[in-house]
Amino acid sequence: MFHWLEKNPFFFAVGVFVVIAYAGVVTVLPDFMNSARPVVGTKPYTVLQLAGRHVYIKDSCNACHSQLIRPFKSETDRYGMYSLSGEYAYDRPFLWGSKRTGPDLMRVGNYRTTDWHEHHMLDPLSVVPGSIMPSYKHMFSNVADVETAYAEALTVKKVFNVPYDEKGMPKLGTYDEATKMALAEAKPIVDDMKNPEVKEAFARGEIKEIVAIIAYLNSLK
Repeated sequence: MFHWLEKNPFFFAVGVFVVIAYAGVVTVLPDFMNSARPVVGTKPYTVLQLAGRHVYIKDSCNACHSQLIRPFKSETDRYGMYSLSGEYAYDRPFLWGSKRTGPDLMRVGNYRTTDWHEHHMLDPLSVVPGSIMPSYKHMFSNVADVETAYAEALTVKKVFNVPYDEKGMPKLGTYDEATKMALAEAKPIVDDMKNPEVKEAFARGEIKEIVAIIAYLNSLK
């Protein structure tokens, strides 16, 4: 058998390719499948965080900011631990981005505060001299769309088996229950903010977009 292969280079090459390909699949595939599973500690977004994520997408924040830290020292020194595929298990759609006009935001929750985000969204130049980011004053007057965020959470729970309401995972419940939980989650954020319009609206039971997007950004760790 082996002598015959040695005398037929084409079939020998094919045989070598098949063996190497099989070995590669056996070696790589299990680890690849394992790395795609949720990283320990990764949880689905809460309804408030989803509402903030919708604001992030609506206002095209992903056009200037990436959420993908590459495994290079220059990136990990600046942004923190490089991104793992399992960290995106509950992201629909992915917001990796294609350019960085602004910094990567994958770990922004580790080093920015609610107070910083409030001032940055209202007047970027007040906290980042020379910034070319526009002001997002409308976030302080627009009301966050909690209803749509709840609908998305309910959909991915039923269609994609996202583990809401399971042990250690965010609660979903009914829409009224989700709204109450969103208000409870928003309260410490509003308490840390200084904008009177946001505070007055919250007292009426309204959650402004700025509160929702801060909840989302604070969750990125």
